[in-house]
Amino acid sequence: MSFFLAYFAYMKIGIVCYPTFGGSGVVATELGKALAAKGHHIHFITYNQPVRLNFFDANLYYHAVYVPNYPLFQYPPYELALASEMVKVARYQALDLLHVHYAIPHASAAFLAKQILLTQGITVPVVTTLHGTDITLVGKDPSFEPVVTFSINQSDGVTTVSESLKQDTYAHFDVKKDIHVIPNFIDLERFRRQDKGHFKMAICPQNEKLLVHTSNFRKVKRIQDVLHVFAEVRKKIPSKLLLVGDGPERASMEMLSRELDITQDVRFLGKLDAVEEVLSTADVFLMPSESESFGLAALEAMACQVPVVSSNVGGIPELNIDGFSGFTADVGDIAAMVRHTLHILADENLPTFRAQALARAETFELSKILPQYEALYAQVLEKAR
Repeated sequence: MSFFLAYFAYMKIGIVCYPTFGGSGVVATELGKALAAKGHHIHFITYNQPVRLNFFDANLYYHAVYVPNYPLFQYPPYELALASEMVKVARYQALDLLHVHYAIPHASAAFLAKQILLTQGITVPVVTTLHGTDITLVGKDPSFEPVVTFSINQSDGVTTVSESLKQDTYAHFDVKKDIHVIPNFIDLERFRRQDKGHFKMAICPQNEKLLVHTSNFRKVKRIQDVLHVFAEVRKKIPSKLLLVGDGPERASMEMLSRELDITQDVRFLGKLDAVEEVLSTADVFLMPSESESFGLAALEAMACQVPVVSSNVGGIPELNIDGFSGFTADVGDIAAMVRHTLHILADENLPTFRAQALARAETFELSKILPQYEALYAQVLEKAR
């Protein structure tokens, strides 16, 4: 493998992702930035600039996908516009490979682009990374299943972010390809506990404990459970709650906080890029999701020495080790999550859980995960030669 990596020392890689605050977009962007820092030329191809692609780097490029809006189309044909842009970038930038994140519609668009390029005598292999809801929720819709299955099987390399998601993929789709598990990663230079005592004092002037949740506020995140857990914890230990993010559930969660009479101790902060600054003030991170392929937000919290109380679904138990980096509980088991949170918050327990959360996060450090992607790229390129 070292021979392959040496042979393909510097690659030109096209990365396709959703340019949003969601986990797949964040992972794709951070991966591209890390690859660029190692000397690879990274070309992002998407309809908006990714939210974390907010600085200049000589090895980073952004190509906007323009979707024409003709009256003929009730729904603009994004997949076709994306495929066309991939063809242009691959051809004129001499890409070595395309790495698409999230199966729908990126994998099928990549297959179309690959076939068009072949007619021009250009071979560009495709790596597809499956992130979660593209398989566990959206992908199982019967209307998408044939295209998702075909696109995965036609990919030159396939990865998932957890063993759980790999098994879900094989269970729900007739996939014949080998799937490589490459977990999400963390940049410990960015995500580390910072001295934000002034901010903590402003939020918790009476030295209250601070609970945090970050997400895109979709139903699957079960933010109502966060509020119910906090309401019970608050009865036992003086506490505050910060909610970071935004989405369709925000308005109803603000209403629920009023119904639970906890509004004075809850702050909705909206979308924040520098989430590590908030995490640096936290004592416990809550993730009661009913579905998570990995739990990147929990990893970011653990890197900031914040123990996690989470559900035990999907890939979360592969990350959050029960009784070590925090605790896991069944989905919707408010009582168990309250009990676990109170245990962690006890003054005699919190320092130990903080240290163990960081130790667990260190196993997902960027320098340990990035070579796995580079090795897969080298394998795919070698087969395509």
